[in-house]
Amino acid sequence: MDNENMDIESGTANQIASQIEIIYEDEFLVAINKEAGLLVHRSWLDKGETRFAMQLTRDAVGCHVFPVHRLDKPTSGVLLFAKSSAVARSLGEAFTEHKVTKQYLAVVRGYMSEQGTVDYALSFQPDAIADKFADLDKPAQEAVTHWQSLAQIELPFAVSKKHNTSRYSLVRLTPETGRKHQLRRHMRHVFHHIVVIPAMVIYGTHDFFVLTMIVRACCCMLRL
Repeated sequence: MDNENMDIESGTANQIASQIEIIYEDEFLVAINKEAGLLVHRSWLDKGETRFAMQLTRDAVGCHVFPVHRLDKPTSGVLLFAKSSAVARSLGEAFTEHKVTKQYLAVVRGYMSEQGTVDYALSFQPDAIADKFADLDKPAQEAVTHWQSLAQIELPFAVSKKHNTSRYSLVRLTPETGRKHQLRRHMRHVFHHIVVIPAMVIYGTHDFFVLTMIVRACCCMLRL
């Protein structure tokens, strides 16, 4: 009977683990690959959701976990949890004091130069629900993003009447600050709109076939 219970518990644990990808774990931390569309934790902003990264991670590792930072629901990427409130507090301070470097890969329209910096203050853009009670008269806040161009590609698809082909750059973006939609707004400011990130967050209206070609091309470029 005990063996049956152990098999059931093992099967349940494996089922839970299969719902979340753990990419690193030690006695203090656990890092997961958060999928796009998954909330970090329960929120009154999305009451219909039933799956949350925090609960899935807790069940997978068998202990309480504490989020060190956040990722928006449509964003995928590495999400870090601490296994104690003390570790979470210490790491949270490191994030606040900009001792942690965040880097993102993105595909943008056009050919970007080898590297550069966007230093452009961003005005507050309130969310209709999340910022319902926020001060709408906030002054523009300092925002800085560095970019490095990793690869470029030209595809035989017209995206406008002016050009018969379309050009894209794979870039690494490193924000110094964390303003709302900073990367998207900064790239738009320098006329290199973000089209897609590897997490398949798609901005704007683009033909799905073309997007598929872009993603495949970028995957090939990453392997070079």
